[in-house]
Amino acid sequence: MHGKAPDKSQQYFIAIIPPSPVYEEALQLKEYFRDTYNSKASLNSPPHVTLHMPFRMKEKKEAELVQKLTLFAEDRQSFHLTLRNFSCFSPKVIFIDVETNPALHALQQDLHRYCKTQLNLYNATYKEQPFYPHLTLAFRDLKKPNFEKAWQEFRDKEYRADFEVDSITLLKHTGKLWKPFTSFPLAARISQMK
Repeated sequence: MHGKAPDKSQQYFIAIIPPSPVYEEALQLKEYFRDTYNSKASLNSPPHVTLHMPFRMKEKKEAELVQKLTLFAEDRQSFHLTLRNFSCFSPKVIFIDVETNPALHALQQDLHRYCKTQLNLYNATYKEQPFYPHLTLAFRDLKKPNFEKAWQEFRDKEYRADFEVDSITLLKHTGKLWKPFTSFPLAARISQMK
């Protein structure tokens, strides 16, 4: 008798991945933190702004997840996003800050609500943590003395990048790294103008 192989769950999260050249600039900064401050954990995922924190789901539900996220994205408009300067969550995290953006906050809230109602996804930590969009450069493996030095270097540095958010991306954990799995185009704003 053959028993059914258990369907293992996988880890996913949903994010905005910036286009070139912003992607490459952010990647270079992550590599700089690895080389200068011995913090390489952020290189386990591509540069991104998290919209929905990591969650587990059975792999057999992956097609449904993709289908529902496709429907969600089709109903949302693209928008402009600005990354500006650097900030931190002391004593471990240094990131590129995201300018306050009502369209981004609406997208994140709508996505979170949609994932709860349509996919039964719940992240208890959302209750304690307000949405603070950012693009992480260094985090959990950044030691405190290196955090102090890195923050001295980056706190007054200027940086600016602008891009159009025209898709959201589902990332999947391979067991070692987070890899983009599927991107979902947002409806272009131009199509709304008649």
